[in-house]
Formats: sequence, structure tokens, C-alpha cells
Amino acid sequence: MVFEDFSTAQHTIMWSTFGVALVLGAVVNKTNFCTMGAVSDLVNMGDTGRIRAWVFAMAIAIIGVLAMEHFHVLSLDATRPPYRSSSFEWMNYALGGVLFGIGMTLASGCGNKTLVRVGGGNIKSLVVLLVMAVFAYYMVNPFPGTDKTIYSLIFYPWTHPLSVSLKTNQDLGAIVGGMAGMNAVTMRLILGSIIAVVMLAIVFRSSDFRGRFDNILGGLVVGLAVLAAWYATGGLANISSGGDHYSWTGFVSNWDFLSDGSSAAPRSVGVQSFTFVNPTGETLGYAMSGFKSQFLTFGVVALLGVISGSFVWALLSRGFRIEWFSSIGDFVKHVIGGMLMGVGGVLAVGCTIGQAVTGISTLAIGSFLAFASIVFGSALTMKVSFYRMVYEDAGFAPALITSLVDMRLLPKGMRKLEAV
Repeated sequence: MVFEDFSTAQHTIMWSTFGVALVLGAVVNKTNFCTMGAVSDLVNMGDTGRIRAWVFAMAIAIIGVLAMEHFHVLSLDATRPPYRSSSFEWMNYALGGVLFGIGMTLASGCGNKTLVRVGGGNIKSLVVLLVMAVFAYYMVNPFPGTDKTIYSLIFYPWTHPLSVSLKTNQDLGAIVGGMAGMNAVTMRLILGSIIAVVMLAIVFRSSDFRGRFDNILGGLVVGLAVLAAWYATGGLANISSGGDHYSWTGFVSNWDFLSDGSSAAPRSVGVQSFTFVNPTGETLGYAMSGFKSQFLTFGVVALLGVISGSFVWALLSRGFRIEWFSSIGDFVKHVIGGMLMGVGGVLAVGCTIGQAVTGISTLAIGSFLAFASIVFGSALTMKVSFYRMVYEDAGFAPALITSLVDMRLLPKGMRKLEAV
């Protein structure tokens, strides 16, 4: 689609994003698609239904990206955030993922689920959202009167030196293709197809999953929503200017904003899809700017769309309920969860949707690592909490060690508490 100016293209993309996010929020609310719930079902009950829905969303996203790149609809070699970056910040992915996994468990849901619950009237989740937004904002923006961020003060000095500079992009196609002497695009198609088929086989081998419409619908819509956002920001809009045609992002990269003091550079322009932690910080920045249009980003629109979609479904289904904290302890737990999600989500370059679906659709190895770390952090937190609930006199250390034994990360001889 060709537009005569950037503003028209920008409006089209933003409204498209809002529409997709609206559907996403409504369907996630309707189907109870919840990544924290998926881990909880698996750890506590052995129920794989919702985690299969999560994997189904990944498979759909991978297949769609393979098709769009194969037919030259778009390229995800340069995205925002840079999933396929050649700088492999493995410690950020792993540590950030664990922190996010712990946080989403304490806060009763990941970033996406928090937005859905806000739309459904949950005041607890609204508090989590505000706390997450503040910490996500200051992870990338300096504190007032300084040039220091949370990331630069706490993480950068020791995590950045551990990063690995790869000779290729960090997606599996580029890495394996480079080793095999094959074209990255071709290898990406081969490996991505294999991974997607294996995922679909794992998902649909379960008759229980096949019999649950909500799990199928939730996974399908989440995967398609990620693809729709990739297409909207990377393949939908082209701008005609001075006889030349530019993509939405290409036009901005060739626009000299300094040539006209009245022009304000639109922020967050790039090929991108859904993620829900950094956008909370962007939304806070948008509000702090006095709602200036150049601060209205893809992420802000996506966040508002998900909340709105959830709200609409809650009204239609008569599921809108105001929920408050049950105790001071419950309040503190959720606040800590919001803090950890804000920090961990930015550090890991994404959340359960941003890395485990959007990122994995690019086949970036950092996304697979972040996904595994999120699941580990969440599962470990659930196990420790369970042991501390059952053994009220047990300290944190025995519960932690026993949980790690249960997860087969420590030898059985180190068990401190009886298995339950």
C-alpha cells in the first residue's frame, strides 16, 4: 500500500495495530490464554493444555514469518528490538528471563495477562502495571538530573562484557547456514520448517488439547496477531516521496529531522511486533510528555488496544469484576512482581509474548534462551512457594534446594524436605 506522506502511513499502521491488539485482548480474556497459568498448570497439575497453546502460537508465528520472508513481503533482519542482532547478550537473556519469570509468578500474570486483567477490572493488576511501567521506563531512561539508568548502574558494567560478538546474525538460519556454507535465508526456511512441524506434532498429539477449543483459539489468535503486527510495521506501508518509494521505516531513516526545527521525530518507528514490558515504560513516557504525538508509539497503541479489547469482552461476557488485594502481604508480593517484570522484561529484551512468540518467530537463539529462562524462573518460584506453604517452619534455603532437586538440577542426596 503506497501513501503520499509519512503521517498518513503512520496513522494507518497505528490504527491497524490498535485493531489487532483489540482482538488479541478480547480473545486472551475469553480463552484465558495465560503463560504464567500455563507453567502453573504444568508444574502443579501436570496439565499441558495451556502450555501447548503457547507452543502453538510460536509455531503459527514461525510459519508465518518464514512465508513472508520467503516471498519477500518483509525482512526481520533489522527489527525493534533487534532480535537477530549479532551481539549475543546471553547473560541479559538468561538473567532477565529468570527475573521476569519470578516476577510474573509473584504478580499473578505476565505483562500481557496484566493488561488483560486491567481491562477486566482487576485493580491489583493496575498497580502491577504502574510499578512495571516505572521500572521499565528507568531501565532505559535516565533518572531525573542524571545520565544513569537502572541498566547502566546495575547490569551493564558486568553483563555487557560477557556478551559474545557473532560473525553472523544470531538467528539459527544465519548461524547454521554460516557453518554449513549455505545461504541464511535457505537455512532459515529449512530449520524453521522443521521446528514448526515438531512443535505442531507435540501440540496436536494430545487429544485433550485437540478437544479444547479455547486453547486452540487462544494459540491461533496470539500467533496470528504477532504476524499481523510484523506485516503492519514491515510490509504494509510504503511512502512515495520525490519520485522514490520508501518503506515506513526506510522513509524515517532517510528523513533529516534536523533540517526543520518544527519537525519532531516520531519515536519507536521500526519493524516490530507485540511485546508488553518496554511498552509500559513508553506509555509512562507518553503520559509524562503531556501526550505529545511523537511519543505515541506502536507499543503504546498495542498496550491500549489489549486493555480495550479485554474490557469489551469483560462487558459482553459480564465478567467485569473489581478485585483488590487480600492483605498487605498480597500487596507487597504483587509490587515486587511488578518491579521484577519491569526490570527483567527489559533486560531479557522481551516477555512471554515479546520473546517467546515474537522473538522466537525470528528464530533468534536469544529468544529461545529467554523463553527457557522465563519458564525456569516461574516454575522454580512456584515450587519454592509450595514447599514453604506445606512446611511452614521451613526456611527459604531448604525450600529452594529441594525445589532444585525436584527439577533435577541438584542430586537427590541434597534434598532437605520430603517430596509432596
